[in-house]
Amino acid sequence: MDMQGSRQLAITQQQAWDALNDPAVLKACIPGCDKVEPTGENQYAIGMALKIGPVSAKFAGKIVLSEIVPPTSYTINFEGQGGAAGFGKGNSAVLLKPNDAGCELTYTVHASVGGKVAQLGQRLVDGAAKSMAEDFFKRFDDTMRTAHPAAYAVKEDATKVVADNAVSAGATSKNSSGIPLWLWIAGAVAVIGFVWLIKAFS
Repeated sequence: MDMQGSRQLAITQQQAWDALNDPAVLKACIPGCDKVEPTGENQYAIGMALKIGPVSAKFAGKIVLSEIVPPTSYTINFEGQGGAAGFGKGNSAVLLKPNDAGCELTYTVHASVGGKVAQLGQRLVDGAAKSMAEDFFKRFDDTMRTAHPAAYAVKEDATKVVADNAVSAGATSKNSSGIPLWLWIAGAVAVIGFVWLIKAFS
């Protein structure tokens, strides 16, 4: 299974780096996680409960960080065992790049699974992985909002200005077909989203 993506964060590169290396933050943000404990230098034991389709299991495993370049990047190597449910192992590269809005987090994941989990089919496993990634980033964003409210206040003010400008432009702007610009954009986004769903589940 291969997966990649990126997220814009309102916090600084250093704040994101510190959070991603904090076992307490990771435990709170990883779906189903009940343990993230240091076991050595850049090594952690992890415990989590997962449900993928009809298969539910408690996985125990380890995480080892390597190729560490603070506060920019590292590689996460992981492996976990879930008894009869199967196993998972792989690695993920994480990159933090500062920008005017805070920093961008980019990640790539390469993983393999075996046992009952693997028998569920690639589409179901991929869907569960993407759902977990979305859940992680939502929790991470909420945690960072609580820890760094000032950064998010600036982000929300900027978003409001952009939204207000878009509404003002939409009231007077038309595209070549005469449709209000904001409605045309909304329709385009809906079509793109629908095509992506068809592609993802076909």
